[in-house]
Amino acid sequence: MKNKKITVTSPLLPDLEEFIPCLKQIWDSKWITNNGDFHQQLEQALCEYLGIDYISVFTNGTLPLITAFQALNIRQGEVITTPYSFVATTHAIWWNGLTPVFVDVDPITGNIDPDKIETAITENTVAIMPVHVYGNPCDTAKIDALAKNYNLKVIYDAAHAFGVKVKAPSNSPAGGGRALYKTANPMTYEWLKKHSKEMRKNQTQAEDVLWSLLRGENAGASFRRQHVIMDYIVDFVCVDKGLVLEVDGGYHTNSEQKEADELRDQMLKKQDYTVLRFTNEQVIGDPDTILKQIQNTLQSLPKRVSKDEAWSSILNAGDMSTLSFHATKVFNTIEGGALICHSAEMKQQIDYLKNFGFEDEVTVMAPGINSKMDEIRAAYGLLNLRQVDRAIAHRKQVAQNYRAGLKNIKGITCMHEIEGVLHNYSYFPIFVNEREYGMSRDALYEKMKAANVLGRRYFYPLISTFSPYSSLPSSNIANLPIANNLANAVICLPMHAELTDEDVKRVIEAISR
Repeated sequence: MKNKKITVTSPLLPDLEEFIPCLKQIWDSKWITNNGDFHQQLEQALCEYLGIDYISVFTNGTLPLITAFQALNIRQGEVITTPYSFVATTHAIWWNGLTPVFVDVDPITGNIDPDKIETAITENTVAIMPVHVYGNPCDTAKIDALAKNYNLKVIYDAAHAFGVKVKAPSNSPAGGGRALYKTANPMTYEWLKKHSKEMRKNQTQAEDVLWSLLRGENAGASFRRQHVIMDYIVDFVCVDKGLVLEVDGGYHTNSEQKEADELRDQMLKKQDYTVLRFTNEQVIGDPDTILKQIQNTLQSLPKRVSKDEAWSSILNAGDMSTLSFHATKVFNTIEGGALICHSAEMKQQIDYLKNFGFEDEVTVMAPGINSKMDEIRAAYGLLNLRQVDRAIAHRKQVAQNYRAGLKNIKGITCMHEIEGVLHNYSYFPIFVNEREYGMSRDALYEKMKAANVLGRRYFYPLISTFSPYSSLPSSNIANLPIANNLANAVICLPMHAELTDEDVKRVIEAISR
């Protein structure tokens, strides 16, 4: 279809054949909401994927923003924020009875300008709510330093920043990245290495079957067998993804051996390994199912990097960060969102608040709200997590093709990748200089639409121009010249994992004609 409609977004959808068994499991359990099994699995999987310690998932992306202020006990005062965002950012401030104070943005990233934050701080300022615009990380070092100096809370709206990481300094730990560690204890390595060679020569039948499935990258990644990690010899390991496979004989059902296995798995997890255990009977009896499970797990795990190349999740900045899992986002649960915090105590408080404030059956600790994610969306999210890396890789290629095709068009400016950032390519904004391009932004927007190429003027209009906020002193255009310029020039081009090379070519042609 040469003239098919090219949409600005398209949702990442899990495989329906994999989703139906999850639905059957939910139907059989009759537990469809309220912290069920899939809900708990999704939170654990997100912590591992994102490189964070504590997360609470919500039914949409706005409620975490609102709940963050409640959890931090911010009840009155002013919150410094950006006008260049989706309106939910400022609505969350208003819903908590707080006053938004807008400051201008950086012209390169579109993020709140840290240098302008300090001049806006007054005795009434209680918090800062920056936004990682289009997934570009804010200058978190400056913002967090300001907050510490003035005793302010920082809540990052990271709706666009799923999976975004920044390069950790060479003198710091990985900070949540999946880092490769030195795998063996040097005190015991020589003895273990010798023993592992003997074990390779004397594999069990089940180990032989599994090795025949894994060797030659049949599973989609390279595995080693009888490999030394710390003080252990694991049956199989994919070092690049940190996946350990154990094949258990009958003696593993012994209570003492079960305890030893559990301790071993915990120690491996602390070194950033994921462990899958199978019985001999499972491997021999149904090897195809075992292989599929391994392949699915590999797809859900990001590649590990050396400590020198370690990345830190942008979600670890500030006091809290929020995510949106709306259908338009890089990762979605149809509707959904999450709140990231830094302690088990705060995570527990957030979980109370999203369940009406109930601490137990008879105790309400605060006026909470009902914002729990149901089991259906949690299962949907778990399946989508397996394919999000592929989707991001495709988005990256689309972004590269856009940059190559638009670089010589006078009056069209693209945002460039920030050095030292692992981007997620959530959006691809361009900015139209009417004088140089020879056409206004809105005229180009309509021309693209006539060619069945849909863009989005995102963010336009500015939040500060909407009637609930336009009367605020900080909404004055003179206070926000850069934000206004960006809003009046921006078009976000189609960006999703379903775009073909031909689609991208048509988008570029619609702009270049």
